[in-house]
Amino acid sequence: MSPGTAPDPDVDAAIDVVGVGEAMVLMQAADLGTDDRFEVHVAGAELNVCAAVARLGLAAAFASRVGADPHGERVRRAAEALGIGTSLLRTDPARRTGVFFKEIRADGARRVHYYRDGSAASAMDASDAAAVLAASPRAIVVSGITAALGEGPAELVRTLCRATGALVVLDPNLRPALPVPDLRPLLPYTGLLVLGQDESQALLGETDPGRVFAAAREAGAGETVLKGGPDGVWFAGPDGSPRHLPSAARTVRDPVGAGDAFLGGYLAARLSGGSPEGAATVGTLLAARVVETPGDTAGLPPAAEARTLLARCVTAAGTG
Repeated sequence: MSPGTAPDPDVDAAIDVVGVGEAMVLMQAADLGTDDRFEVHVAGAELNVCAAVARLGLAAAFASRVGADPHGERVRRAAEALGIGTSLLRTDPARRTGVFFKEIRADGARRVHYYRDGSAASAMDASDAAAVLAASPRAIVVSGITAALGEGPAELVRTLCRATGALVVLDPNLRPALPVPDLRPLLPYTGLLVLGQDESQALLGETDPGRVFAAAREAGAGETVLKGGPDGVWFAGPDGSPRHLPSAARTVRDPVGAGDAFLGGYLAARLSGGSPEGAATVGTLLAARVVETPGDTAGLPPAAEARTLLARCVTAAGTG
């Protein structure tokens, strides 16, 4: 799909990307124990990916569950404001929307406290797959976060990976606060694996880019991208071996959301016909913008600028 006009969040036709996961309300302050004022945001890895995809001009939808509460309404409004379709966002009247609190101290230290046990999204299960599959997206983004929320969400991830004809995009997104899910059985169904070097050891037993790519191929995964944080990324060259692209970040104020922006940019560029090199360039530039601004998606460039970036990188790097 070529970048064009902004998609209508309420239109189901021709969805390019569906992100499946949990979005929560984030309460943020410098000191949670003493501050009386908080910044309020909506955060979630798959939602962030969809935000980058939508900003680049492709149609993205977010599939999840929220509670019938003000927090759920905030999640829905935030998704729609980002140009993300919400027809796959279900309301569960029996459960609440998850929330979490983040403390960002003056020295840059961060502490996060999650309150997601029993949340609406943690009750997702294989029954949620039918609506996602009926939307016939070109790509479905799943992560280890969703698989770690409980057996129901894990079964949903497995069902989507095994049943869909779409491109399965897997981001392990391993989190210290959550159980480590066994994602290796999903690799034979994965068309695009995007992981960090801090996750490749746990998933593939390797951190060296060449060995990570080889291990991913042996496990059955398709295209692989390895993120190295400040060391940049490695993408697949024409022969399948890793090629390196340095980070474009100059100022880092908040690293949260950078990996999601990279994945959204990379995926949008690949779906637009770009080569791995062009896609890595788009993702790297989006990630650099996001880390310069507090918040998961606030640093994304305006829509017109983002689509110009996509068109330029896809054309400059060629297709393939």
